[in-house]
Amino acid sequence: MTQQYTPISETGTGTGSPSAEAPSADALPVIDLSLADGSPEDRRRLHDELRAAATGVGFFQLVGHGVTPEETAALARAMRAFFALPEADRLAVSNLNSPHYRGYTRTGDERTGGSQDWRDQLDIGAELPPHVPGSGEPPYWWLEGPNQWPEALPELRTAALGWIDHLGAVARRLLHELLAAIGARPDFYDEAFAGHPHLRLKLVRYPGTAPDGAGQGVGAHKDYGFITLLLQDTVGGLQVERADGTFLEVPPLDGAFVVNLGELLEVATDGYLKATNHRVVSPVGARERFSVPFFYNPRLDAHIEPLDFPLAHHAPGATADPANPLFADFGLNEWKGYTRAHPEVTRRHHAALA
Repeated sequence: MTQQYTPISETGTGTGSPSAEAPSADALPVIDLSLADGSPEDRRRLHDELRAAATGVGFFQLVGHGVTPEETAALARAMRAFFALPEADRLAVSNLNSPHYRGYTRTGDERTGGSQDWRDQLDIGAELPPHVPGSGEPPYWWLEGPNQWPEALPELRTAALGWIDHLGAVARRLLHELLAAIGARPDFYDEAFAGHPHLRLKLVRYPGTAPDGAGQGVGAHKDYGFITLLLQDTVGGLQVERADGTFLEVPPLDGAFVVNLGELLEVATDGYLKATNHRVVSPVGARERFSVPFFYNPRLDAHIEPLDFPLAHHAPGATADPANPLFADFGLNEWKGYTRAHPEVTRRHHAALA
């Protein structure tokens, strides 16, 4: 059995291990990725559980992933240190400085569904030279470029870039097992991730209820890409939409990432794999919540072909939203998302393109 990490505690460390209790009918499935290294029976169990979760609620808790408590503690310490910096130091790396949408977003400056999200965050991606689109190139290449790092916290760069590398490997393995679980070729999308896949993470703080009493930490939404792995602390607030439109609370589980599937996988499987609306309700009062979502996505210029799998005839069709059209070219989806979510950055750097 591989080592597990623990959720972000108040001190940025933790000593627990994954719960052995079976989830109730009103809880997300718990899936152990280390079963992939087990017997044929273990692998069948893994694939059965992945298939049920990915075609049902579209969310699950993942253990057995191999991320260590030491890695998690290092990231947690660096994240908490960043949000403890004076506001002037955080604003020195504001995303308003970055045409690549990297850096710090003040509380209330991001929007979901047109409404204000009551959180602040630091957007980080793979460290690459800026790709300024040339004549005829699509504008999404602006999303590729360097990060902004606070000078006072060199350890943040080390921890965050290490997190991207390790979680990228975890997500790649998970995607292979998920595709195998529905009878597809596990490496079907390897070419789409070759080169420089668009791997991103956010360090997020929810500072409590907004002054006007609104509880939208982040509004209900689906993720655009392939797979999201979320590290959350012990506070809670994540909610997943059920089929009847009500929301299921997702309490933190010691030793687990919360995993959800993105819209591109839903579209690529004609709705067989499910992307699910989810939101975060702000902590009550002035209590803070910290989380780290990691987004495993293909190259910006990747064209996502429909998945070839034997159960395709059972697909119910992908969800259609006229206000949120989805494109087979991943970069167009990502560009649409960032330009909408960060209108001030868009106005400052890309007014002619949005």
